[in-house]
Amino acid sequence: MTTYLIRNAQILGGSPQDIHLVDGAFAAIGENLDVPADIEIDATGLVALPGLVDLHTHLREPGREDAETVLTGTRSAAMGGYTAVHAMANTFPVADTAGVVEQVWRLGQEYGYCDVQPVGAVTVGLEGKQLAELGAMHDSAAGVRVFSDDGKCVDDAVIMRRALEYVKAFDGVVAQHAQEPRLTAGAQMNEGLVSGELGLGGWPAVAEESIIARDVLLAAHVGSRVHICHLSTAGSVEIVRWAKAKGWDVTAEVTPHHLLLTDELVRSYDPVYKVNPPLRTAADVEALREALADGTIDAVATDHAPHPAEDKDCEWAVAAMGMVGLETALSVVQQTMVDTGLLNWEGVADRMSHRPARIGRLTGHGRPISVGEPANLVLFDPAYRGVVNPETFATRSRNSPYKGMDLPGRVHATFLRGEATVLAGELVER
Repeated sequence: MTTYLIRNAQILGGSPQDIHLVDGAFAAIGENLDVPADIEIDATGLVALPGLVDLHTHLREPGREDAETVLTGTRSAAMGGYTAVHAMANTFPVADTAGVVEQVWRLGQEYGYCDVQPVGAVTVGLEGKQLAELGAMHDSAAGVRVFSDDGKCVDDAVIMRRALEYVKAFDGVVAQHAQEPRLTAGAQMNEGLVSGELGLGGWPAVAEESIIARDVLLAAHVGSRVHICHLSTAGSVEIVRWAKAKGWDVTAEVTPHHLLLTDELVRSYDPVYKVNPPLRTAADVEALREALADGTIDAVATDHAPHPAEDKDCEWAVAAMGMVGLETALSVVQQTMVDTGLLNWEGVADRMSHRPARIGRLTGHGRPISVGEPANLVLFDPAYRGVVNPETFATRSRNSPYKGMDLPGRVHATFLRGEATVLAGELVER
């Protein structure tokens, strides 16, 4: 196994130190280390963070390999600094059995760019009518601990209660896509001033907030864990903040695009901005940033949702919802949270590595950069600035809302258990 000596890295933005990687672990950390290594890396000016963990990635395989595969998706993840991703269940077939989740997990193991932790469906076929094989998926080789019908809401309160009760047996968590379907029928964008002016069907904030309010109460009632996917409104923030103040086991995530973009972009009618939940108002963006900073929102999760060109290069009403985000997430967080003074790099590590790993109960990830710990590591250059060009992405799809935007920072290197997956900003072929 290749050994590495990383010189002058700023661990969590601190003073420069050397980091020695041997046999998949951090072997030594300190100033002016005198140790042998196969490869030495000058990390002057680079911030060292624990490998990032994404709670919300759509890898599309099996079934939609035209949009993404486990290989292309994990290569994209590595380029974004991720060493573990949670693969959502809305594939074809749906990941609602032990066989499907094991297939996805084994593909991740085979390719080796990052660990792939499958998310199991809550209900059979994501139909919301019958619980899926939750226990069998947990007992499988994939060891599923997170369950979600993401893309659809578990809108039946009885089904949701049963799921929350079931996952308690193995310390699992239900990750809810909070969307009351009867309030969003025909919706095309955020309900508000812009939707009224454009004449597009509005997606009210209460459609999200009502489900979150119900589910935090259900989780408290049965003593289980609930996680809120892609929280997007100021009202949702207040509900989660209230639930946490009660001491309930509630966690939440926010996407990079909801930290930066607003519904004003929909005026262009460019379907690249069509996403679920929709882009909200500037006031919502401000509330989300503040909630991420104060810990009300636990994690940044990409909701990386690749689509082939034909699903986006069409009129707004029929376009697919979703955006790619793995390769730009850290840059967006730097711009919205670090450069604004809302978070330091230690806070970024907490929201993008430590807490996501803890929510997903991933062992070996989200660990501190300390001697003896697994060497999951990203070296990030915060001084870099560049224009986003999706044509250079490792993902198979190009539906990035940041195309042409000037964003700060780029990943210089990523290490998965001491093995480089990215070096000098380029993928390491495996």
